[in-house]
Order: sequence, then structure tokens, then C-alpha cells
Amino acid sequence: MAGETGIFVGTAGGARQELVLRRANRHGLIAGATGTGKTVTLQVLAEGFSAAGVPVFVSDVKGDLSGLGMAGSPTAKTHDIFARRAQEIGDAEWRYDALPVQLWDLFGEKGHPIRATVSEMGPLLLARLLDLNETQEGVLTVAFHVADEEGLLLLDLDDLQAMLAHCAERAAELSTKFGNITKASVGTIQRQLLQLRTQGAEHFFGEPALDISEFIRTDERGRGVVNILAADKLMASPRLYGSFLLWMLSELFETLPEIGDPDKPKLVFFFDEAHLLFDGAPEALLQKIEQVVRLIRSKGVGVYFVTQNPIDIPEDVAGQLGNRVQHALRAFTPKDAKAVRSAAETFRANPDVDVATAITELKVGEALVSVLQEDGSPSPVERTLIRAPGTRVGPLTPDERATLVATDAVGEKYDAVIDRESAEEILKAKADEAVAAAAEAQAESEADKAEAARLKEEARLAKEAERTRLATERAQATATSPWTKAATSAGRAAASSLGRQVANEVGREIFGGRGRRSQGIGAQLVRGILGGLFRG
Repeated sequence: MAGETGIFVGTAGGARQELVLRRANRHGLIAGATGTGKTVTLQVLAEGFSAAGVPVFVSDVKGDLSGLGMAGSPTAKTHDIFARRAQEIGDAEWRYDALPVQLWDLFGEKGHPIRATVSEMGPLLLARLLDLNETQEGVLTVAFHVADEEGLLLLDLDDLQAMLAHCAERAAELSTKFGNITKASVGTIQRQLLQLRTQGAEHFFGEPALDISEFIRTDERGRGVVNILAADKLMASPRLYGSFLLWMLSELFETLPEIGDPDKPKLVFFFDEAHLLFDGAPEALLQKIEQVVRLIRSKGVGVYFVTQNPIDIPEDVAGQLGNRVQHALRAFTPKDAKAVRSAAETFRANPDVDVATAITELKVGEALVSVLQEDGSPSPVERTLIRAPGTRVGPLTPDERATLVATDAVGEKYDAVIDRESAEEILKAKADEAVAAAAEAQAESEADKAEAARLKEEARLAKEAERTRLATERAQATATSPWTKAATSAGRAAASSLGRQVANEVGREIFGGRGRRSQGIGAQLVRGILGGLFRG
């Protein structure tokens, strides 16, 4: 298991191979083809760290690492193999025993959920996660700054998206203060956030946020607690997994004090199937991972990557990995042969070991091991038989998992979601208030317009009524005036006199000189006609 200064890994030619605890924070690599024993080696190292009082974090991609929480069984099909291995390497301390574990799951299905707030992630880390360019990163930084100035909490993705929309609406105002803020840049960030959301990021961003110190616990026996993250579903969302990894390491880097090389690590991480983490990751994300891995060593944190092929790890990251365990590789293709040569070149030479040949000949449970020595130099590579684990090789049953979740030290602290009033709710409330105020103002304006129209119509009707009244009064006054009557009588008299004159003249013209009687008849006839005309 673990001594005062090192973790027993296995034996090489009868000599014990130990991972020096004082150099364990210099990171490491466990590599090998499928079925060669990587998982068992990881379990052995996790058991050793826990026994030495070092807390451990493990990403469990296939689900079988959850067995660290249960002791192995004499009835398991692997029992005979492990018993023979313990006898072969002289491991008198080997026995079955469970480790103290805490089970986690970003989706809250197979363990306690892990959450972080958007504010904790910060604009720089988010920008790298979203692969934003410099301009878009600047816009994201402005959104965070405005949120801080106005007391708007950025807890989840809804808050961030609402804040970005708010900044877009105020683009003209904010651009004069912080520089150009375009709706195109905001739109790009929103689309990247949508892509992150489709990978399940809404489960990660929110409250209650994880207190990173939960990962640094020991049990009543002084053993380091092993934190197991269910990552089988998470690995289908590489960006979410990358964001979680960066956030966790960054939080540790910011939280833990600078301690250099302690007697033993404060915490050790194992990232299983690490190639899935790096495949397709943006360049900025890879640079950030490399930076954090390089710097976090001084905080007493060790990071160990577990992968099928050593060339899966980016060169800048691989260069930081001082402790190496290499299981068998296959050399069936040119790519496989390149991997073998690459792996062989990473070890300190040992004249007694042909590394390139040995890599292809290693048996299951056998590995090439080179670890950092007390002086910090790598040990010569040795062909090593890995010791047998004392924990179960295989996953927990659903009932066992449920029992461990219900009885661990974390309890229900993180299980229930907390939805405080934050940016999204506050901005929505302000928008609703603005809409209500506008509607009220419009309603008042419409009422004023209606009242004005009513008064205008009443004035028009009153004016019409006044005109009608005046016209009636004038007509009545005209009809009863003595001057009107006199004018009428005079008109009639004039008409009668004129008619007689015209009639006499017409009668004379018609009847000529036929006598006074004929003229009189003609005159009467004409006067009758003219009289009828004037009366009409």
C-alpha cells in the first residue's frame, strides 16, 4: 500500500518500485492499450494515496472505478489472480478493504451534483472555453463588468444570456464607455453558449456552488477520501467536461496556498480516458490546461492522466508528467509503431531493458515504470509487476451507490437546487416594469386623445347649433319686419302697374285699331298671363 515516504506500486526483479510521495505532485501518466491493466494500476495508486492520507479525485468514464468504495471479494473471479500476484511479489500486506468515497455527478443522477456559478468561472476562462476571439472576449468581459457595477448576480447561463442581451440593447451607451459593442459579437457569444447548453451545461452552472474544500477530506482513520465523478455521460459533452476540469483546477490554484514540494500532495487527480478530453478541444483551451497543469504543482496538487496511447496527450502537457507507468501497446499499424517509439523515448534508459521491445511484450498487469526519485530525477525504467488492488474491480450496484450517496459526509448539502434572484430575474422584472409603464402612458395618451376628440366634436355641434339658431332668428325677423312688408307691397304694386302698361301695349300691337273693346280684351288677356308670372 503506502509507506511513510512512498506508495508501493509493484516489484521489478524482486525490488520494490515506489512512487515517492514527495514527488507525487509532479504529475504522471498511466498509458496502455485496452485490457492491459490501466484501471487496476489506477486503483492501486488511488489506494496508496488514500492510505497515506492524501485525498483523491477520479473521473470514472466507464463506471468501474466506483468499485473503489467496496472491498474486493474472495468469491470474485479475479481473486485467484490477485492472490497469486500478492504471493509472487511478496506483498504480505495485501488484503481486501474499501476506501472512503464521495460520489459526484454533474447531472445529479449517480452522485451529488457539482455546480459552479458563471461568476466563479469568470470571463477569461469562459472565453477560452467558448473559443472566442479577442473582440468577443472583450464584449464578454464588459458584460461581467456591467453586472458587477449594477449588482446583478451571474449564477447560471440564463443570467449570462440575459446580461448579454441587456448589453446589446444598451450598445450605443456602453460603447462610448467601454469600446465598440456590436450585436454581431453578442450574437456569436450567444450561439456558443447555446452549443454549451446543448451539452448539458445548465446542470453545471448554478447554485449551490461546490466548495472546493469538499475534495480535500480525510476520514476518521486518517485516510484520504476518494471523490469519484461519474463521467460516463459527461464524456459525451467534451466542452462541458473541459469547462469542469479547468474550473476545478483553477479554483484549486486560486484557493490553495503556495507550498512548493510538500512531503505528500494535498490532493491528487486522475483523469481516465484523457484522450477524450483533448480530442477536438480548442487551442486556447489546450493552452489553458497546459498552463494550469504546470502551475498547480506548486500548490501541492498532482494530476495524473490515464489514456490508451501516450501520444494522445499534447506535447506541452506530456512534458509536465514526471511519473510514468506504461502498459503494453500494440504495433500492428504504422501509427501504433510510432506510438511505441514515442513511449520508449520518454523513459530514462536502462541498459537491462529494451523499452521498445518490452512495450509490445508486456503481460496484463505488467508495466514499464519510471518515477521521480528523491532528487527529482526520473528513475531508470523497470519492467514491473503491478501489485494487486484491495478494492473491488468493477462497478457499484445501484443499491450500493444509493447507500453511499445517502451516508457520505456531504449529505444533502448539494442535492437541492437554489434559485436566488439574479440577473435574469432582475432584468426581466425591469423589462416588465418598462412595458407596463409604456402601456400605462399609452393608455393615458389614448384617453387624452379621446377626450380631446369628444370636446372638439361637442364644439363643432355647438357651433352648428348656433349657426342654425341665428339663421332661424334672421329668417323670422325678416318675415315680420315692416320694411319687408312694405317692400313686398311696393313690389306687388309695381308689378301690377307695369303689367297693365305692358298689357295695353301688347293689346294695341295685336289688335291694332279694331276698337277699344278689342284692345281691352287683349289687355286683360296679357295682364292675366303676366299676373300669373309675377304671383309665381
